[in-house]
Amino acid sequence: MAGQQTGERIEALLDELAQRAGPRARETADELVRALVEFYGEGLARAVRLLGSAPAGADPLAVLTADELVGDLLILHDLHPEDTATRVGRALDKVRPYLGSHAGDVEVAGLDPETDGGPTLRLRLRGSCEGCPSSTQTVRWTIEEAVARLAPEIAHIEVEGVGPQEEQPALLQILPHRPDDGPGPAAPGGAAPDEAHWYPIGPGAPPAGERSTAVAEVSGRALLLVRLPGGLYAYRDRCPVCAAGLAGAALDGDLLHCAECAAAFDVHRAGRGDRAHLEPVPLLEEDGEIRVALPGALLGAGP
Repeated sequence: MAGQQTGERIEALLDELAQRAGPRARETADELVRALVEFYGEGLARAVRLLGSAPAGADPLAVLTADELVGDLLILHDLHPEDTATRVGRALDKVRPYLGSHAGDVEVAGLDPETDGGPTLRLRLRGSCEGCPSSTQTVRWTIEEAVARLAPEIAHIEVEGVGPQEEQPALLQILPHRPDDGPGPAAPGGAAPDEAHWYPIGPGAPPAGERSTAVAEVSGRALLLVRLPGGLYAYRDRCPVCAAGLAGAALDGDLLHCAECAAAFDVHRAGRGDRAHLEPVPLLEEDGEIRVALPGALLGAGP
């Protein structure tokens, strides 16, 4: 009965909107209602599947919160067993191996409750991105993406200590869509240079063995993937010294040597070299899934 009453109430509100704002507003509202119903329907379907296939004795809440969509619904309705601070901590733990490649770390400087649209997370970077502005930006994007996945209620992130060239903390906006939503067909030509969009990398693309490389194409851009002991790294497939591709580059320990000009770059240190730096690409690898972020500047750049 409650469900029927709610449905009747929604229909009455839609009719009232049509009378006040016209048929186009009613069409938009109908689409919104359909999207919400599909969103919750998919969440309920996943919950049923997850609980039905869970092993005997498994904690039902742990099973549900492990799924990103169901976990988001639990957060939305304040039903998630972990508070915001705990989930932020887990997100930062996921990115620390990546930050290590930029000679840095991150710590929570504060978590301010509801401000403008939601909580504000204040972070402090330590020792990161020294002398490399592109490294600074990729660190920011990686932190933003990880936090958005595990603590989507965070509305703003303020990052302190981002390097000697940036004295003031920068504000990162958590995007309102799921972090792995692609930018759509028009984005490569019109993406803002300081925005990044996350893309999955297929299982056959990354190099399988340690100290090996592979080139993968992501949204029309060639990326060099380098597997070192304990980590996978991504860079733009372009030598910054001679502009050649790096598919034939040789690895000597952590150093990558361009096959054309012999310039050497430290893969484990954000691609630093004596004459120039490789262009790092944010990468997160977890639970068998690999995602990279392509900034608008790279999406709109030449080959």
